[in-house]
Amino acid sequence: MEIYQHFRKEEHPFIDQVLAWRDDVEMKYQRKLTDFLDPREQLILKTIMGNDPDLVYGFSGGRETTERKRAIIAPEYEVIEEEDFQLTLLEASYPVKFITLEHRDVLGAFMSLGVKREKLGDLVVHDGRAQIMAASEISDFIKMNLTGIKKANVEFKEKPLTELMESQDSWQLKETTVSSLRLDVLTKEIYGMSRKKAGMHIDAGHVKVNHRVVEDTAFQLEEGDLISLKGKGRSRLIEVKGQTKKEKFRVTTAKLN
Repeated sequence: MEIYQHFRKEEHPFIDQVLAWRDDVEMKYQRKLTDFLDPREQLILKTIMGNDPDLVYGFSGGRETTERKRAIIAPEYEVIEEEDFQLTLLEASYPVKFITLEHRDVLGAFMSLGVKREKLGDLVVHDGRAQIMAASEISDFIKMNLTGIKKANVEFKEKPLTELMESQDSWQLKETTVSSLRLDVLTKEIYGMSRKKAGMHIDAGHVKVNHRVVEDTAFQLEEGDLISLKGKGRSRLIEVKGQTKKEKFRVTTAKLN
């Protein structure tokens, strides 16, 4: 099928899943609510859905700027409302004078409960509060079972979606030109190192693309890809704006400060 040509081999199973959702909605005239999708998966779903005249779709993660979102695919005559996404905002407080919690601490606590990442949206930890957007179907389980993070006793309670905190993440945007969209070339450019050193990090398994370790320096990056370099933080290839007359790629990248 032609759609597969536009995506990586490892993304084909997700493409199959989206195609199955689409076909199921068309045949049964019943909407499909997905788990939380990362930005790359959202892009794939948008591409597959295209301008299908028989279907509508939408995304929500609590607000427009959230990274992880649930999707709904529905027959074209249906109206998709915000409450249809079945999102529950959970919040717990902790004493900042006595304990420091970071994003990975809170997320690790959820994972230790056996909660799948796909059931969780964006997580914000700031100023003595930890908030996470969760699929409503698991919110009661979290409230009953997640009572401690590191040495802090916590109690997660439901909050109105309007009280969702803005992420404190600060992304630094950069527009530049690169010779190719290879992983070693973008890693060099984004993290300010030699291409040789970037290649060494990749070979050593220090680089992830969309949360998966990639050890191929020639791996081709695409719009929406999330890159993380061990000890250097996260970055993203925001946009590929075409090529210059010298056949270099004009790109916009973002690095988490």
